[in-house]
Parts: sequence; C-alpha cells; structure tokens
Amino acid sequence: MAKHGKRYKQVSEGIEPDKQYSLSEAITAIKTGPETKFDQSVDLAVNLGVDPKHADQMVRGGIVLPHGTGKSVRILVFAKGDKEKEAQDAGADHVGGDDLAAKIQEGWLEFDRVIATPDMMGVVGKLGRVLGPRGLMPNPKLGTVTMDVGQAVSEQKSGKVEYRVDKNGIVHCAIGKRSFEADQLVQNAATLIDALVKAKPAAAKGTYLKKVSVSTTMGPGVKVDPGSVQVA
Repeated sequence: MAKHGKRYKQVSEGIEPDKQYSLSEAITAIKTGPETKFDQSVDLAVNLGVDPKHADQMVRGGIVLPHGTGKSVRILVFAKGDKEKEAQDAGADHVGGDDLAAKIQEGWLEFDRVIATPDMMGVVGKLGRVLGPRGLMPNPKLGTVTMDVGQAVSEQKSGKVEYRVDKNGIVHCAIGKRSFEADQLVQNAATLIDALVKAKPAAAKGTYLKKVSVSTTMGPGVKVDPGSVQVA
C-alpha cells in the first residue's frame, strides 16, 4: 500500500472519500490545506462511457480554457515565407523548416507544442517516430496543421489544452494551478467538460459522464457529482 506524506494526509482529512461533491465544492476542497514550495497543477479526470478500442468512439480534441493553464508553453512552428513571419509575430518560440527537423532528429526537444502549415507536413512526417510517441505530431483535427499559424500560436499561448481519451476511457487534463481563484478553476473545468459533452460520439451508449474527479499534483482526488457539471 502506498504511503503518503504528512501534507497529503492533512488535505485528505477534510475530504470524505465516498462523497460526490459539486464541482465548486470539490475545487474548494483541493485548495484547502498547507501550501507547497511550488504552485501545484490542478487536474481533471473524466471517465467516459466509451470504448476507445472502436474508432467511432474515440474522443479527442482541443479547447482554449478561459483562464489558461498557468503554464508557459514553448511553441515550435514549421512554416516558410510569410507564414514564418506570421508565426514569429504571434510569439512562436522556434520557427523554421529542414533546419529544425535536423535538430529534432539529432535529439533536440526543447518545445511543448508543434504547429505546421500543410505544405510543411512532408518535412514533419519524417519526424513521426520522434514526435508521435510524445504526442507532439501536428494534427489538423486539433488545429495544429493550419495555414492560420498566427491564430494557432496565440491559442496555444493563451491556454489551449488538448484532450484524448486513454485506453481505459478516461480523459486526464490540467485545468490550471492551485493559486488560481476557485471561480477560475471551476470555469476552466466546466469549459473542458462542455467540450467533452459536445464531442460525444454517436456510437456511445448509456451513461456518458460516468465519473469525474479533480486533484492537485500532490493531493488526493476529490469525486465530483457528474450531475452537477453535466451540460444539456
């Protein structure tokens, strides 16, 4: 059985493990307790009533959180010509083509998101074995393969998160930092859940939002009543 530290136990004392809280109550609960030396991330976990083994039940997408994630994101853009300047003006950290591809093939990975214009996918495609396993491969469905690189960079910088259901039917996603105001975290969580509901596959049957919980990096998960956050 895993052993937890004093801080974890202090936070756990104020949480009823079998109770389902409203979203706002759960957020308040995880913000109580002693501070840590760093600003912990707040994560949302949603167990969906889907079977990801079937392609028509895959849930994946991206959404800009109204209050961002509190995390600084390093953006790499594959573009050329006017689009290269557009990406730079929007705040991209790295912009280029074959030169960047060569650096990545040599082991350089100092970036968190990759965006590419469609005409550069021939270059990016060769990096599939490096970018793919790390979840960094640009994807048109996620808005990271686009000619509107300026907007794509701005969205990523302002707090766009990507979500994807795992093999167990669960979506895990950061929705901010513990230092955020409770209302900000509630709004971020509600925005993500709204996106998940809208992304419900037609093939999904039965209860869609099965379980919901929130937690901090070093704290226990708090169960959320799915009925308190479900969007009509």
